[in-house]
Amino acid sequence: MNLRVIIVEPLYQINLGYIARIAKNFGVRELIIIKPRCQVKGKEALKYSKHAADLLSNAKVTESLSDAIAGTFVIGTTALPEKTGSAFHNIFTVDETIKMLEKNKAKAASLLIGRDDTGLSKDEIKKCDAVISIETPGEYSSLNISHALAILLYEFTNKLGVNKKYLKRSAENEDVEQVIRLFRKLISGRKDIRKKKDVEMAFSHVVKRACPTKKELAAISIAISFRRNRK
Repeated sequence: MNLRVIIVEPLYQINLGYIARIAKNFGVRELIIIKPRCQVKGKEALKYSKHAADLLSNAKVTESLSDAIAGTFVIGTTALPEKTGSAFHNIFTVDETIKMLEKNKAKAASLLIGRDDTGLSKDEIKKCDAVISIETPGEYSSLNISHALAILLYEFTNKLGVNKKYLKRSAENEDVEQVIRLFRKLISGRKDIRKKKDVEMAFSHVVKRACPTKKELAAISIAISFRRNRK
């Protein structure tokens, strides 16, 4: 699914730069800016975009929000859930929004980020198919727009399975069973351990619940083997 990020009337170059950087971090390829109130390619914007300067430089600048969101599932953001009243309180969690995207088989979605100072207007929220508000435990609930974008993009990419590349490092079942067999041999000759099956079962449960990596199990195997050889 193509996820584009749309920023409405950004005011500060530093936020614009950070947004471009975060968008590139999470693989966003399309950045659209509606009626910018600062220089899109200004010195501060480019400085804080770091290696995402190309994404910022190639961002589409337009006057029309309607044209920018056309043909996409529109996801709005707000720190003030009460703003969704005029839009029939169409506020949802990230999980609920992802289910909507999957149900609708959406091929393109627009993540709408509001103004640095006032966020999205009620009329803009009405144009959204779903609105997300990030709940915070602190008294001050309004997040900086770049921080909010980072949280949302992380949630979306994580839930949609994009951040799964490191799972290949997890140990296989055979690796786990091998460590358990080594442990069984280690305790088999210990006369001071009476209920060996219970001890082995406890060890097995702990190792399996821990979801260790291959390297962790390899290190444990070496330690067990060393202990057995010292006997």
